[in-house]
Amino acid sequence: MPRPALEVADVFRAHGPTWRKANVGHVSLEQLKVMSAIENCRTATLGGHVMRCDDCAHTLIAYNSCRNRHCPKCQGATAREWLAAREADLLPVPYFHVVFSLPKQIANIAYQNKAIIYGILFRAAADALLTIAADPEHLGAHVGITAVLHTWGSALNPHPHVHMIVPGGGFSPAGNRWVSCRPDFLLPVQVLSRLFRRLCLEQLAIAHGAGSLQFFNAHAPLANAKAFDAYLAPLRDTEWFVYAKKPFGGPEQVLRYMARYTHRVAIANSRLVAIDRKGVSFKWKDYRVGGPERIKVMTLTPDEFIRRFLTHVLPSGFHRIRHYGFLASSQRKQNVAQARQLLGVVPPPPQPQPTEDTPAADSTAKPSLRPCPCCGGPMFVIEVFARGRSPRYRATAPVPDMRIDTS
Repeated sequence: MPRPALEVADVFRAHGPTWRKANVGHVSLEQLKVMSAIENCRTATLGGHVMRCDDCAHTLIAYNSCRNRHCPKCQGATAREWLAAREADLLPVPYFHVVFSLPKQIANIAYQNKAIIYGILFRAAADALLTIAADPEHLGAHVGITAVLHTWGSALNPHPHVHMIVPGGGFSPAGNRWVSCRPDFLLPVQVLSRLFRRLCLEQLAIAHGAGSLQFFNAHAPLANAKAFDAYLAPLRDTEWFVYAKKPFGGPEQVLRYMARYTHRVAIANSRLVAIDRKGVSFKWKDYRVGGPERIKVMTLTPDEFIRRFLTHVLPSGFHRIRHYGFLASSQRKQNVAQARQLLGVVPPPPQPQPTEDTPAADSTAKPSLRPCPCCGGPMFVIEVFARGRSPRYRATAPVPDMRIDTS
């Protein structure tokens, strides 16, 4: 797949130095690291390797990626690795996609309290879904959840929400039977919404009472307990957004869908339209409009684009993918095996482990997964060069695109 002509890295390289100087003292260490990683990703700064085709000797230079979780260029390979590990956890049951979103008033104070408020979002959403699912009046089962945090809207504005992928069923209270949900219905979203609202507001009040929340600038008065309670009061009588989609068609669809959400970043390079004197233009979705007109183009100044992008940098060590219920990491393998047994499913064959009897040929250099762009043959790594160094070999000149006009 050809690389996008425009990249977030282009904006950072062109305007990042000026932006850093103008915002000294207002940029976190994590944000500075993200900017540096994106700027240097797949450049000679990070080193790389040289590949040569075994058939036609076509030579390519590939620079190393930064592997930063906020980089638009690095998430494809990471997502594939993560999904390969999750494939063994899939069950032959319908899967549902449930979304829990925080109201704008809470999203506005989340930037100054990312770890705490995003943590509350995770816990409240998971507790609400687990509690309602365990209620005998609804499903009466202990379900499993894979949850992914997104903090942005299509226009890069703050919009914290959690995407949850949930198998359509779970263990009975005794754990000796699989309880299936209805074919096209998991749980009532209005009931989920109201419990989610109550849990969020309770946990926010506890965090404020413990002095864990910080408020600056226009939100500084919210440090007062009465002011904070008055700020949240209107939210107690409004409906909070919880959405449940219809189940997927099968396990393969689940994996493809999860790939779209698990390692997504605030904006993909493919959405960029132009970077010029007017600013940075990118495509976004206006959900107030239906049909093709929903896709619009927004132009921001480079400074505003950088600011919006960096508001979605997560605190160091914060996990944006979490598992709950019977998919919680500590017991996931045992629980998945038990679910397969209750569903009467044959477990997948174990992956062969390397042994001393493994043929020597298996340990030799293996071809790259990337085929030769010239002839499609296998390519082998012939040189690895360190950070900041130049390779000894040179890349083959690009093959000209020959076109014959038959009109």
